[in-house]
Amino acid sequence: MRRRDVITSIVVASVSWPALSRAQSAKSAPRLGVLAQFSAASRFYVEFGNALRDLGYVEGQNLGIEFTSAAGSADRLPGLAAELVRLRVDVIVASGSEATLAARKATTTIPIVMTSSNPLGLGIVASLARPGGNITGLSLLAPEVSGKRVEILKQILPGITSVAVLLYPDDPGVAFSLKETEAAAELSALKLQILKVRDAAALDNAFQVATRERVEAIIVLPAPLMNVQVRRIAELALKNRLPTIYFSDDLPKAGGLVSYGVSLPAIYRRLAYYVDRILKGAKPGDLPIELPTKFELVINLKTARALGITIPQSLLLRADDVIQ
Repeated sequence: MRRRDVITSIVVASVSWPALSRAQSAKSAPRLGVLAQFSAASRFYVEFGNALRDLGYVEGQNLGIEFTSAAGSADRLPGLAAELVRLRVDVIVASGSEATLAARKATTTIPIVMTSSNPLGLGIVASLARPGGNITGLSLLAPEVSGKRVEILKQILPGITSVAVLLYPDDPGVAFSLKETEAAAELSALKLQILKVRDAAALDNAFQVATRERVEAIIVLPAPLMNVQVRRIAELALKNRLPTIYFSDDLPKAGGLVSYGVSLPAIYRRLAYYVDRILKGAKPGDLPIELPTKFELVINLKTARALGITIPQSLLLRADDVIQ
């Protein structure tokens, strides 16, 4: 990949993330490479930037940042990872399993701090306690949380019998999440309809199929594409009157019904801790993979009323946020 291509991503990031814009002046400072599938305007990356500042890192003074984003197009990740290696960054932060696998393929020497839905199951690390090699970071526990979403949906709609699962089939960890979802659905006597989407254009058709098949709700499995298209998913869910449960609070905040999953802002803040440890001399292979400790249930009551759904009081009391 030409350097001009990656600079384009960095310039865009500089506009969206001014406090951590790329600076050429910090030549003697360590350089951090970010390999993402979201824009730098994402609130998760804002949290990451805030956490770096809290640890004393100031872009242009004691840290340089090379921000690259595939913007939901995973096929760009290998080229972007190779470019970060060519630029000789000191640490690569890889967001998500696809980005992590691309970074791992690109280098076995540059430390990689990652997030992944299932780093052990995907073979990214040999052990959570002692990952070894050049990779460490945080697990998102995506498969383990998937079954819980089925339980929450069943509480909201106790008489439900048919549910669609919206997923991105090329995500490396989707098979694990789907397996747990299927197991939970079987226990709840739910029939599942699998809806595969590989790009934004496929979302409209997926919801049309769900409506035609008369499914009663939709479960969205985690994937960067879903993050990028969360507003469109919320719009389609309301348009088709389909209660939808998601993996982050982006959906209910955009008008969707409910979400349950790890606190992604907390995850991205924690990434800064790993970067700090490595820049201070720690070996990534000696830093245990952390499991999330903060999970969030968010419910949009306005959407529930629009769909004619009564949310159980017991669930409202458990919610971390109720959007009125």
